[in-house]
Amino acid sequence: MTSFPDGFLWGAATAAHQVEGNNLNNDWWRLEQVAADYGLQSSGDALDSYHRYREDMQLLAERGFTAYRFSLEWSRIEPLPGKFSRAELAHYRRMIDTARELGLEPVVTIHHFTHPLWFDDRGAWLWEGAVDAFVRFVEHACTILQDVRWIITINEPNVLAITHGGQRQVAMGNPYPQNALPDQEIGDVLIAAHRAAAPVVRRLTSAKVGWTVANQALTATPGNEEKLAQVRDLIEDKYLEVSRGDDFVGVQSYTSQPVDADGIVPHPPADDNTLMGWAYRPDALGIAVRHTYDVLGPDVPIIVTENGIATDDDERRIAYTAKALSDLAAAIADGVDVRGYLHWSLLDNFEWGHWGPTFGLVAVDRESFERHPKPSLGWLGGIARKNAI
Repeated sequence: MTSFPDGFLWGAATAAHQVEGNNLNNDWWRLEQVAADYGLQSSGDALDSYHRYREDMQLLAERGFTAYRFSLEWSRIEPLPGKFSRAELAHYRRMIDTARELGLEPVVTIHHFTHPLWFDDRGAWLWEGAVDAFVRFVEHACTILQDVRWIITINEPNVLAITHGGQRQVAMGNPYPQNALPDQEIGDVLIAAHRAAAPVVRRLTSAKVGWTVANQALTATPGNEEKLAQVRDLIEDKYLEVSRGDDFVGVQSYTSQPVDADGIVPHPPADDNTLMGWAYRPDALGIAVRHTYDVLGPDVPIIVTENGIATDDDERRIAYTAKALSDLAAAIADGVDVRGYLHWSLLDNFEWGHWGPTFGLVAVDRESFERHPKPSLGWLGGIARKNAI
C-alpha cells in the first residue's frame, strides 16, 4: 500500500453547463440549437444539478471524498453586460456552504468553456473588451468566494482556443478543422485574461489561484523529437508557462498520442478505444504530471483537476483509475508536488454536444434524474478514506 501526502484532496469534478440544465443564455446552448441538424445533441435539462447539487455532494461526502470541483455559470451571474444577478450569486454561495457543511473542500472554477450570449455577440474572446469584461465578472464572482481555498480562473484555455478557433473558421466559411492546434490569437487573449484576473482573485479572496491545462501526454515517434517539442509548445507548454508564479496548476489528462513528422497522429480505430474514440492510456496521467513538473519545476504545486475514462464498463473504469493513481503515487514519490486528485466526472453528464460518452462515477436517469452510484464511486471513496492505494 502506498500512501498519499497528508491533506491530499480526493474528489470529483463537474462543470455547470454539463450538469445544471437550461442554461439558455450562453454560447453553447445557442450552438446546440444551431447545429442540431448536424448531429449536435442538446443539453436540455441536463442532470438538473442546479437544484440537486446537495444530493450530488452527499454522494461524495458519504463515501469518504474530501473535495468537490464545480464551476460558476457566467451567463446566469451576468445575464446582461454589467447587470449582475444577486440571486444567482447567492445560489453559488449556497453550493459553497453546502460543500463545507458536508465536509467537502470546494474547488471553484470561474470559467468553464461557456460565456453569455452578449459576450458572444460582441466577438467573444476576440472582442477588444473581452479581458476587461472577464475581469469585471471575476470581481463580482469574488464577492461569494472570499473564503474558498482553491480557485481556478479558466478551464483548459488550450482546448478553448481550439474549439473557438474552429468555430471562427466555420464562421469564415471554412470547414471545422480536424486535429487542430490552438488558435494562437484566441490563446493569447485567454493568457491575458488569466494574468489580469488572477491578481484580482488574490486581492479579493484568501484562495490559492491557478488555471487548468489539458495535458496531452504526447510522445515522439523515432526521429521526431524536435517536432514533438514544437507541437507541445503550441498546444500545451505555452499555457503551462503562464502558471509560473501561480499558486498551483491543474493537470487534466485522459489519453496519450504520438507525434510524427506531420504532427499529432490521430487515434486509430482499436477494440480498446474509449467511448470518445481515444486510445486506452491510463499511463497518460503519470506522463502528464511529470512533464508539467519538467516545465515548471518544484515551485508550482499540481492538482489533478480532471482524469477519467469514457466507458460503459465500470470495471474498466476502476482498472484505468487504479493504474493512473499508481503512476501518480510514483511521481509523488519521485518528488513531484501533487496536492490532490479530482476525478472526471462525478456524474454521467453532457459531454459538449453528446450524451453517449459516460465518464461518471454515478449514472443518472435523465427522465427521473435519479442518481445511481456505480461501484467505482465506492472504490475510489475507499482510497480517499485510506489516503492510500
